[in-house]
Amino acid sequence: MKAIVFKEYGPPEVAQLMEVEKPIPRKNEVLVKVHASTVNRTDCGFRSAAYFVSRFWTGLIKPKIQILGCEFAGVVEEIGPEVRKFKVGDRVFGFDDHHFGGHGEFLTIRESKAITHIPDKLTFKEAAPLTEGAHYALNNIKAAKVQMDQNVMVYGASGAIGSAAVQILEHYGAQVTAVCGTQNVELVSSLGATRVLDYQTEDFTQTDEPDDFIFDAVGKLSFNECKPILSPKGIYISTELGKRAENIFLALTTPLFGGKKVKFPIPVMDKNKIEYLRQLAEKGKFRPVIDRTYRMEDIVEAYRYVESGQKVGNVILEIRR
Repeated sequence: MKAIVFKEYGPPEVAQLMEVEKPIPRKNEVLVKVHASTVNRTDCGFRSAAYFVSRFWTGLIKPKIQILGCEFAGVVEEIGPEVRKFKVGDRVFGFDDHHFGGHGEFLTIRESKAITHIPDKLTFKEAAPLTEGAHYALNNIKAAKVQMDQNVMVYGASGAIGSAAVQILEHYGAQVTAVCGTQNVELVSSLGATRVLDYQTEDFTQTDEPDDFIFDAVGKLSFNECKPILSPKGIYISTELGKRAENIFLALTTPLFGGKKVKFPIPVMDKNKIEYLRQLAEKGKFRPVIDRTYRMEDIVEAYRYVESGQKVGNVILEIRR
């Protein structure tokens, strides 16, 4: 089968399209014929190993897992003898940031992991990006224990994580202030934000009401910047470590004082979360924003675009046309 393989850490050019062996499902696994995947921050992070500490899980010298793609959508090609919830021919989508595989024509995944059926109205390209950005958003929203009518700010609301967060928070009944660039104001407004701020022309710190939760979906802010506009027990969460990994330190220390605090939850995707996202998509309450679609042959260009910081929503990798 064809797959995009990287045998060493580095820039986009280390990813190459080549022939590899087709995986064989174990007794509790599903073999998926992949139709669409994505190129996202998780894939970029594992490929580049920009955070050296990640190598303790992925391989110190060279990557243990050489086919990335944590998101996928496709058709069940084969099942192991112990699989009960899926059958050959089922349309499925899923997420796997432990074994990956979405950047290949076939992958295997355990039935008990984050895999479920594609809602009838969605195409493979629409289903593939349902999980990566959304699972970051959902985990952080849950960590902040967001309640109905709370004031929440999403900074970087046009990216994969931010655009998912706006829609999920709207479903929670929160009052969402979304911050994005001029060219994306109309898009973000359509996602359900109560108020949209253009960071290029407006100062997001000039607000009439304090926020109960500020979610920095692009990791460009700091707790000190946001502290003045947080409510007395407000929470700040960033998707990045911050300068000198300060967000981890602050997550350990700020809760000790009982006021405004930082949290730094570790995102985990499981069966319950993917079913929740499937139900939202089925009801039309969540639709991943799609920016561009690339072919497997253009993976280097796809990586470059994602890492440029210019993408809006998600970038699709077309495995089968």
